[in-house]
Amino acid sequence: MLVAAVAGAVSFWAGKKGLVSSTKEEAISAAKKIKEEAESSAKHSLAEAKEKAAAILLESDREDRARKEKLALIEDRILKREETLDAKLNEISKNEQAISSKLEIVKSKEEEASKKLSMADEKLQQIGGLSKEDAKEALLKSVEESCKEELSSAVQKFQKERKEEVEKQALEVIAGSLQRYARAHISELTTSVFPLKDEDLKGKIIGREGRNIRAIERETGCELIVDEVPDGIVVSSFDPLRREIAKMALDKLVKDGRIQPAKIEEKVEEARQEINRKILEVGEQACSDAGVFDLPKEIVQLLGRLNFRTSFGQNVLWHSVEMSHIAGMIAGELGLNVAISKKAALVHDIGKAIDHEMEGTHIELGRKILKKCGIDDRVVAAMESHHDDYPYSIPEAFVVATADILSSARPGARRGTMENYIKRLTDLENIAASFPGVRQAYAISAGRELRVFVMPDKIDDFGALDMARKIANRIQSELRFPGEIKVNVIRETRAVEYAR
Repeated sequence: MLVAAVAGAVSFWAGKKGLVSSTKEEAISAAKKIKEEAESSAKHSLAEAKEKAAAILLESDREDRARKEKLALIEDRILKREETLDAKLNEISKNEQAISSKLEIVKSKEEEASKKLSMADEKLQQIGGLSKEDAKEALLKSVEESCKEELSSAVQKFQKERKEEVEKQALEVIAGSLQRYARAHISELTTSVFPLKDEDLKGKIIGREGRNIRAIERETGCELIVDEVPDGIVVSSFDPLRREIAKMALDKLVKDGRIQPAKIEEKVEEARQEINRKILEVGEQACSDAGVFDLPKEIVQLLGRLNFRTSFGQNVLWHSVEMSHIAGMIAGELGLNVAISKKAALVHDIGKAIDHEMEGTHIELGRKILKKCGIDDRVVAAMESHHDDYPYSIPEAFVVATADILSSARPGARRGTMENYIKRLTDLENIAASFPGVRQAYAISAGRELRVFVMPDKIDDFGALDMARKIANRIQSELRFPGEIKVNVIRETRAVEYAR
């Protein structure tokens, strides 16, 4: 059939070309020729395929042998390691046996020595007719009676001859330390001024119907006073950290040019992240100024946060740096450990960096922080006594307490009225934050207004009215303040959707 078909195809092809039709035998011979060529081509292709298959098998065998050799090497290495481990384990077990036998020998010798000592005590008591405690008491009494008059006369002589000299030296040490460390102190105020290049920017910052300025005050917790100074905006808050964040956010908004509520939230968050980096830089600078270079990064970060805390109007961080210098000088004059004194003075108020976030006094929080970070126990012992909460266990503790008193008592260092004012503002915010459903609370307008932002899914409109009344009643019962305080409870609902 195949031959006939080929012959027909050949005949048809020949007819199409106008050729003279050939005989049947010629067609058959042509078909046979084509068949032979096809068979030879197929044999050639089959041979090539066999050669490729053989090459692939050879390569696979080669890779298999290489893999087996590698596995054999790994197996040998593992076996050798196991042999080494077995040998070490045997050696350890032998050492343990030797140590246990030696311990038994030591215990037996200790028991024997204790028996001999008890026998010796019994013999001494029999010879002297007194027990060990009676003999000790009699000896102490005789020494006390014989030396009492001599000690009394020596003490009186020392008091007469050395009292004036000791007092003079103490005054020289304290005065010299204060004179050698003379750092300018700038009290923290409750306002900051953000300068503006153009008065027209005030309108952008206020926004349509005041929505921008309200958004800034809500996000930062500061009050913005626009008309107080020309070419500037007054940022008012008792918290220096909030004021710094507000100023940085305003600077970013002015540079960006697009001042709107969504952009305000973004720039305030950027300012918060940037202030965290700045806090670390300030802490590192304080450590460098104090000459203390081996504190962990966590402690340095907390020291930087103290730059935004005040104590009776005195910046806590630079009060600590000042204390570190004074304590180092006093310790050097008295021949005590200067490094321990300086480090303890620098971190003595470290607990104030988190005392508004956790319960406990700043001394207790500071002790926990220092111990958690692996600070030397001598540093902890020197700092924990600066308010007489703990006994003075080492001499450096007296140095730190003295430096604290000197730094805070010098003229102009502290202002009690500001501390009371800041405490009242903090108490206002804490009272509002104690109510359930409160998201944020800010005391503004120098404490004459309390703005409370509540969560709308937990507090409805009637609940907001009731909360404002309860907060006002609690403020009246717990705090003393001049004039009146406006309690402003704000319930805000936002609907957000994205078009994609």
